[in-house]
Amino acid sequence: MELSELQAFLAVADRGSFSAAAQHLYLTQPAVSKRIKGLEEELQVMLFERIGRKVRLTHAGEALLPRARELVLQAQDLKHLASSLLEKVSGPLLLGTSHHIGLHRLPPVLKRYRNTFPEVALDIRFMDSEKACREVEKGELELAVVTLPTRPAPALETLTLWDDPLEFVAAPEHPLAGRQRVSLADLAAHPAVLPGATTYTRAILDRQLREQGLDITIGMSTNYLETLKMLAEINLGWTLLPRTMIGDHLSVLPVPLRLARQLGVVMHRQRVLSGPAQALLQLLSGQARATTTARTGAG
Repeated sequence: MELSELQAFLAVADRGSFSAAAQHLYLTQPAVSKRIKGLEEELQVMLFERIGRKVRLTHAGEALLPRARELVLQAQDLKHLASSLLEKVSGPLLLGTSHHIGLHRLPPVLKRYRNTFPEVALDIRFMDSEKACREVEKGELELAVVTLPTRPAPALETLTLWDDPLEFVAAPEHPLAGRQRVSLADLAAHPAVLPGATTYTRAILDRQLREQGLDITIGMSTNYLETLKMLAEINLGWTLLPRTMIGDHLSVLPVPLRLARQLGVVMHRQRVLSGPAQALLQLLSGQARATTTARTGAG
């Protein structure tokens, strides 16, 4: 069997669609179908049930999926090990990151990386932190720079790069703005605009609310922090934002609760990092140390 056939099998299984798998692999749909057919003929089993437009794994497909994923990861690790032995840093690097980190944390690092290692084919995928962690776990991404989960999956290894303090904020004309003290109960009495309930950032707040037996009313929800900032600025509700995002059009609410999240790198514990990935990890670590030192010196 060929590695390309196993990759097509994983792509269809993960996405439940031949067309979505073709788009992911940058192939035509007939090319993906041909690879699946070749694998089925070699293994002498049907891997998928095709009912109308729906595609589902057969019992045999479900049984073979974990082993196929393991073989593909082993093949990728072999390539990464070979690339790490070369003095010259080159080749592909598939990196995942959130929109917020991609806009506010990564640009200086990536610019330096591009100038230092011009022969690396850097492929950046923007997505929610939660999805990026799942993609690393499945082997779809080699690295992800994201909001770190408080309880990462056993297969994931995390490296904290930045502490990201959070603040409760609202428009200056909001009823809670200008108060000397705002409690969580006060917040719960007013609509909020917040990230989705499944995000790591929202989980930090929800944990505190559960401890006090409080529920909040969600006026609007989006996972894009820049959009949440805009919604708060036009007074559609209070929100929770990184301190680095707060500008002149928002008021910090004096809530006696210090919340923060950690931003950093997510890797797979059992994967060998390629040369390009190792080089980026070194730059990220150096940038994080420099930022921490600068803030400590300024304080």
